[in-house]
Amino acid sequence: MIDDAPRVPGSRSDPRGRLPIIGQDVAIEEFRTALASGRIPQAWIFHGPSGVGKLSTAIRFARLLLEVEPDSESIRSFSPPLDTEAAVLIDAGTHPDLKVIRKELAADSESTRLRASKQSNIPIGVLREHMLGGEVDGKHFEAVHTRTPYKGVRRVFIIDEAELLDQVGQNVLLKTLEEPASRVIIILITTREERLLATVRSRCRRVAFRTLDDDAMNTWLETRSTSLAATGSEWIMAFADGRPGRLEMAESSGMLAWSATVAPGMARLERGEWSSNFADTLYELVDEFAKQVVKSDKRASKEAANRAGLGHLTAVIATRLQVGLRAAAEAGDDRATERFARATERIADAEFQVARHVNMKFVLAELVAGMAEDFGVGAPSGASS
Repeated sequence: MIDDAPRVPGSRSDPRGRLPIIGQDVAIEEFRTALASGRIPQAWIFHGPSGVGKLSTAIRFARLLLEVEPDSESIRSFSPPLDTEAAVLIDAGTHPDLKVIRKELAADSESTRLRASKQSNIPIGVLREHMLGGEVDGKHFEAVHTRTPYKGVRRVFIIDEAELLDQVGQNVLLKTLEEPASRVIIILITTREERLLATVRSRCRRVAFRTLDDDAMNTWLETRSTSLAATGSEWIMAFADGRPGRLEMAESSGMLAWSATVAPGMARLERGEWSSNFADTLYELVDEFAKQVVKSDKRASKEAANRAGLGHLTAVIATRLQVGLRAAAEAGDDRATERFARATERIADAEFQVARHVNMKFVLAELVAGMAEDFGVGAPSGASS
């Protein structure tokens, strides 16, 4: 059995939930009120943009929920203790009453079919194995959520990217949300709440998470490493777009360097010059990223890593285009403003095509060709990079 503890969200090697949550005061107040009153809804939806702290908050909330008797100051400050038995078990990734359900769990499934999945959704089989119980490819699994908590406090289930549950999975989950077992807390985390069934949404306490304003982002940046602080502040703030998680991901993956790699090709297009091999350069960035993801975690899906890599790449390109758009608008250059706006629209098209499993090289070639057209680039024949 492969030891997965270092990759368990909330464990010491993936320390989400250990640090204070910045910029989500309204949401935090709701959790404090529930904890202080002792009347805690059993089903929650944390919804909002990616990278704003939903999963970190869910784990921090879970730490307090799993404490035997959290003191009033811990609740008031929303600061769970880090030296109790529950805290130590969560740090080790082995707390028996905390389960984070995510698409990557398919790679550890007892089902060969699920292990071979492309991790583009959360299969109903994963829910059955880790929470709901039932038959998965001929094998029966116990309904874990109905068990008495091992530590006698509560069981907490966090379903990350809950929008990836298909309709069948959501309908099966709905039965549990309607009549949850005693001392069970279920938290659904989503960036696309509209993809959850209305009946699922109606059974949950919904809590909105927002992008951070500039003051909150600056507060967060002050806590980070010098590599972020040394990066151009305009680019950093535009790239983050109020989402600290995006910067954390960029720093940990080395993606901050992508801006320097992308800049020369984009500059040529913006000047109305063809940038030969630019699409190949972009593909190599995504491909190398995906290879590193699979190398670091043998259970990761190359296809899912490609999609994530494309998302990172388009974020870098979109940030540059947004900075250019703002500068053109401030300068009153209507022609340039229109060109940057049209090029920005190409980003969503590229992401949509990849989601429909169109070949990555083709998508990136189309993206570059489209942006070239937007910026008035002539025919590429005979041009040099």
